Amino acid sequence: MREITREAARLLERAMTGEAAAVRERAEAVLRSVSGDPADGPACMHFVRSVTFIAQAEPTRAIEAAELMLSAAEREGSAGWQACALATRAWQLHRRDKMNPAESDIDRVLRDLVTAESLAAKEREPIAALNSLVAVAIGFWELRLYELAEPQFRRAYEMSRAEDGQNGNRAMWLLNLAEMHLGWALELYQISHVEEAEEHTAEAERYAVRAAEEVSGDDAAAWRENALLYAACSRADRHDPVGAATDIEIYLARLVARGFMPDALTISKPFYAVALSRSGRPEEALQVMADAVRDLPVDADWLVLASTHRTRAVLMAQLGSEDARATLAYGDALAAALWRQRLNTLHAARSLHDLEALRLQHEQMARAADLDALTGIANRRAFDHALEAAGSSPDAGRCRIAVLLIDTDRFKQINDTYGHAAGDAALRAIALALNAQGGPGDLVARLGGDEFAALLDGSDEAAVVDVAVRMVRAVRAIPDCPATVSIGIAVAPADELPAALERADEAMYAVKRAGGDGVQLCDGDEAALAA
Repeated sequence: MREITREAARLLERAMTGEAAAVRERAEAVLRSVSGDPADGPACMHFVRSVTFIAQAEPTRAIEAAELMLSAAEREGSAGWQACALATRAWQLHRRDKMNPAESDIDRVLRDLVTAESLAAKEREPIAALNSLVAVAIGFWELRLYELAEPQFRRAYEMSRAEDGQNGNRAMWLLNLAEMHLGWALELYQISHVEEAEEHTAEAERYAVRAAEEVSGDDAAAWRENALLYAACSRADRHDPVGAATDIEIYLARLVARGFMPDALTISKPFYAVALSRSGRPEEALQVMADAVRDLPVDADWLVLASTHRTRAVLMAQLGSEDARATLAYGDALAAALWRQRLNTLHAARSLHDLEALRLQHEQMARAADLDALTGIANRRAFDHALEAAGSSPDAGRCRIAVLLIDTDRFKQINDTYGHAAGDAALRAIALALNAQGGPGDLVARLGGDEFAALLDGSDEAAVVDVAVRMVRAVRAIPDCPATVSIGIAVAPADELPAALERADEAMYAVKRAGGDGVQLCDGDEAALAA
């Protein structure tokens, strides 16, 4: 699976540098290779497929691909890919529906993003973890919640550095940061916060220059040109308009020729016009913006749309157009209203974030209440709750459960000879050894003192005995620990567990009377002693 996720990381990079169609063909081949049905393929390749639709501005198909990805990620138990799916679906829904306010559901988008953020924090597999951070960041960015997007991009970059380039091209995350700060600056210009906007273009330049220095891989040339384009854009409104105009023209032409993602290029047009105007070439600047307005896609991002029209109006006003001045007054009033809306959305997102953090805190407290403080495995409370839940389930009469009662042999000898600290260390080692033999659905608990218990699927008694025997052998193999365990087993329908507990207890004491260090299945013909 690791090699598939590595291939997915490479395909994601190619999808964003003009190869979306070829990448989708490869991703779909991998998805079909599992069973013939693409839905059964790995979540990471569903993500690749979704990104190819995003690269080709097909949000509806990207949403459909993200839905398939979510099912695959849940099947795989991957928190990171679930986060990617939720975040991708959220911001693509927002992009698709924002042109039709009646269809837009900002609350759902925010909830999915906040949920995705909490899932991303749980992921430990590097490629899934990194992409989940980026997906969440892009979702917040799409909502113009720059303050929430920036930390996610930074963490993604730091994670890619730690992976030493094995987790995708780390320059991509620096470029995300550069582009985000350029967009942030454009929005601040809309509301005449010029000094603050220039602070963000300066920040964009720092990220873009670093990205140009750190590019790597087969597509390094494309990413370097992208970085140098953003670096030039960031200089347009500050110290080097002449050089910025020259560089933007060069790198924009190269990236267009490569078929680079349009979203990464349209943001450069207002900066290009500003650089030309400040270089004493106002007519050329106006022509650039006239062409940009003409070429705007129907579903253009609001910020690109607004900044393109506003930059054109500013240039026209500078050349004496009274109509442009009137248009600017209206546009500035609208921009101020949209900025206030952005701040309201940011407040709502932070409130949801705080609620999610509170929920996670309560969840952690509940888990802690069910854990044994010394050993870290389940405690008596958790064991009793599991017994109660099994007995009250609708199919309790048909579902067979195996109860294992486990008592430690010669534990008093450890305490008396080596002291209580050594006894505690032995209990932790025993708990770890027992717990390691259980499966994903099994429960191993410390009941108190040196007594343990386990609940297993009882449909196969031979498999249950095998687990118990492995437990005995695992404890026996603990270095420098004279303790062993005696295990009694009883298997019964889930609604008869109280009686099964008594039989398991009797079987456990039968093992102890026989010298311990073994297993007995209650009602069996003889003890199944560990070899």
